[in-house]
Amino acid sequence: MDIGQRIRQLRNKNGLTLEELASRCELTKGFLSQLERNLTSPSISALEDIVEALGMTMSDFFKEDRAEQIVFTPEDFFIDEKETHTITWIVPNAQKNKMEPILLELPSQGISQTIDPHEGEEFGYVLSGRIKLIFEDKKKGFSVKSGQTFYIRGDSAHWMKNEAKQMARVLWICTPPIF
Repeated sequence: MDIGQRIRQLRNKNGLTLEELASRCELTKGFLSQLERNLTSPSISALEDIVEALGMTMSDFFKEDRAEQIVFTPEDFFIDEKETHTITWIVPNAQKNKMEPILLELPSQGISQTIDPHEGEEFGYVLSGRIKLIFEDKKKGFSVKSGQTFYIRGDSAHWMKNEAKQMARVLWICTPPIF
């Protein structure tokens, strides 16, 4: 980590001049200037004073800023092909998020995995074909065709089945992540 560059970045972000930061942490303007240009290194005590004057903790100061990925392409996807269905994770590592979107493909007579009861909700959008949404504790399933959606609580075991002759594709989003 480039400590000098990090100090300069945070100082500018806080709208402080070298003189203002020096005054706040009781160091000289010249010393801070040398730090920012990596001409000298701070003692731990001096760095703690600078970091505190910038309004952060040491752990925040050393935390690497990772650019958050916002757009995902097919190269980012992970595909799990089973005999009865294919799941494509369209947002990698979504289990760390609050929701988990997948693309589910069901061939004719294909069946998804059974989703056990869980705290949370699910949303689905049938992109093509049609599926039957089946609940373990209900006598009937719900038919959902292309262009239709479903929104359910996860309080009972359920799965999807494709009883049609053509492939069915479903965008399925769960919260919290369960796939």
